[in-house]
Amino acid sequence: MTAGRRQSPIATSLVALALGAVVIMALAALLDVTVFTSPAARRAVQISAAIAYATQLAGFAILSRLRRWNVMAAWGLSALLRFAALAAYALSLKALALPAESALISLVTFFFVTTLAEPWLLRS
Repeated sequence: MTAGRRQSPIATSLVALALGAVVIMALAALLDVTVFTSPAARRAVQISAAIAYATQLAGFAILSRLRRWNVMAAWGLSALLRFAALAAYALSLKALALPAESALISLVTFFFVTTLAEPWLLRS
């Protein structure tokens, strides 16, 4: 950052979320890969991580944009977004030829861990 030039709070928060989500998901993926060892399961974990990351970025953008208006409504919308992503992923597993157990458990794990980190990331 240069002198006289300030980043907006939303941009700072999005950068914090992006970095936090990468670290958190990398740790969660490491745990999932040690449990799910087949190549198909590892592929499912990687796809789940990508879906969770994109969904969490969108959810955080909603949350950071609407939190001044109504924090609970914003959190509810981001929760609905995660639920919709989970449902769409569950319905598409057969077409993607992914094992349901590893795909859904890893996606839920990623959502859970990143949701726990949301309050910390919002304060940054």
